[in-house]
Amino acid sequence: MTSFYRSIQTRRMKKDNKILLSLGAEKGQIAVLIDPEKAQQTEKLRELVKKADFAKVDYFFVGGSTVTPEQMKVTIEILKEESETPVIIFPGDYQQVNDQADGLLYLSLLSGRNPEYLIGQHVVSASSVFRLKNVEVIPTAYLLIDGGKSSSVAYVSQTTPIPRDKTSIATNTALAGVLQGKKVVYLDSGSGAKHHVPFKMVSELNLLNTEIPLIVGGGVRSLDVIESFKAAGANVIVVGNHIEENMDFLLELNTYANKKSK
Repeated sequence: MTSFYRSIQTRRMKKDNKILLSLGAEKGQIAVLIDPEKAQQTEKLRELVKKADFAKVDYFFVGGSTVTPEQMKVTIEILKEESETPVIIFPGDYQQVNDQADGLLYLSLLSGRNPEYLIGQHVVSASSVFRLKNVEVIPTAYLLIDGGKSSSVAYVSQTTPIPRDKTSIATNTALAGVLQGKKVVYLDSGSGAKHHVPFKMVSELNLLNTEIPLIVGGGVRSLDVIESFKAAGANVIVVGNHIEENMDFLLELNTYANKKSK
């Protein structure tokens, strides 16, 4: 066995897949998405973290389409200082890698056909990601679903979202990712979407019984939507833009968390 393959095997043995197991442990978990580019007011970010802890959110996702490494570093430092909630990188490009995070969603944008986001960004980032000692790297099938509004992800990646009424395309694309070895499926209608991902897409994927954790985000603005996603089979529901507009929604999430724990 060559030294290269030995190092891969050793790296795998050191990883306990703690976050991956946690993502799939139950339905209806909550992640708060923080865009470091919008979180430069540190006191406001600290306030958000305190309210998120009160709301008993399960994860912080960190990333954005045009975030710099320094913005990423500062944001993750504050999150780690203020909370014990796991911090998972949701990268917009190869620069958004940081060894202070707990996990990294290693995204492949399977809904598009732009090779840059299917494999190009991964080639550029491979060495730095491979050297991460304490960050759990999770191969993720990322699908952009039409949310009724042009999203920054679609613009930057120059890809077209899957139409909302094309459930079979979404499920087959996700299944292709699973068969390729992806460990998580992420359906996203984009930041500030007018429409969230259709519940039917989530339930259809759940019926496939792939045992792969399912994350859904974009356009989540109410507890009713969260409850419906949980009922449809989503393991993690991501809330981002709505909290930027109304931080007190985190207080409502405390009610949901208390109800979920009973």
